[in-house]
Amino acid sequence: MRFLLAALAALLAAWMPTASAQAQHWPDRPIRIVVSFPPGGVADLLARLISAPLQEALGQPVVVENKAGAGGNIGGSIVAKSSPDGYTLLMGSGGMVSINPHLYAKMPFDPAKDIVPVAAVARVPFYLVVNAESGVRDFKSLVDKLKDSGSRWSFGSPGNGSSPHLAAEMMLDMVGAPSVHVPYRGGAPALTGLIGGEVQFLFDPGISIPYVQSGKLRMLAVASPQRSPLLPDTPTLEELGLKGLDADAVFGLYAPAGTPQEIILRLNAEVRKALSMPSIRDGILKMGNVPVPMTPEQFGKKGADDLKRFGAVIRSRGIKIE
Repeated sequence: MRFLLAALAALLAAWMPTASAQAQHWPDRPIRIVVSFPPGGVADLLARLISAPLQEALGQPVVVENKAGAGGNIGGSIVAKSSPDGYTLLMGSGGMVSINPHLYAKMPFDPAKDIVPVAAVARVPFYLVVNAESGVRDFKSLVDKLKDSGSRWSFGSPGNGSSPHLAAEMMLDMVGAPSVHVPYRGGAPALTGLIGGEVQFLFDPGISIPYVQSGKLRMLAVASPQRSPLLPDTPTLEELGLKGLDADAVFGLYAPAGTPQEIILRLNAEVRKALSMPSIRDGILKMGNVPVPMTPEQFGKKGADDLKRFGAVIRSRGIKIE
């Protein structure tokens, strides 16, 4: 009997493809990148930018799909529940891993167990921008406006608990000023709200830069430890007195847990190679972002560190998802 069972097990093993065998033949069909935010936002732009060199390197179409909602949880859930075969990836902001576990009492998946980091793409600074017709010319005048008891200024964000929302909460906490939060369904709608005067300021991941250059918006500062390479004349909030303020997010690719390590390493290598290409680097820098090649382990550690950092802000400001 034992011999029969052993023979049967060996026969089944011979018929079942192993993860290593899957990786050897990967990819042999199109790859899908799910973007957990709406079209026109920085995650969408980064996914479309990086998809071209990936498609060329891998020899298969790389299709970008937008599945927005619930702070990235909808897109994240789709990927987490997909087959771990390297054909479904997620372009996320990092907030799904480092922010959402603090905000949602129950998530449709566990970001610490159900997805794995593949490759960081860009460090995304958040730029403090106001409407050029607001009368605010610098950071000090913004703070004065916010502290004016007769002023009811509001700020926009891509959604409650999003990284730009937390950047604003960090700033307001440190300057001791009030403001009303107006969440939108994505970064592009929030920017439209600022241009249209629905809100008075926001922290933007870079899609506002053309409007700053055209004179419709005014950029006051960046919520990063370092100045932006694209906008070296824009001061950091730390330089303006808000010591230790760092609201940067790292956007990158994730895969379902269980994806063969060979595939993850291949994807990581191809993304890092793409980030060294002048056309891709320039494209990211023109968006106001900074290319950040990382190993999967480094990308995972960044998410774990941000989980602690943003958790402290969320608890301090009492931010909740209604």
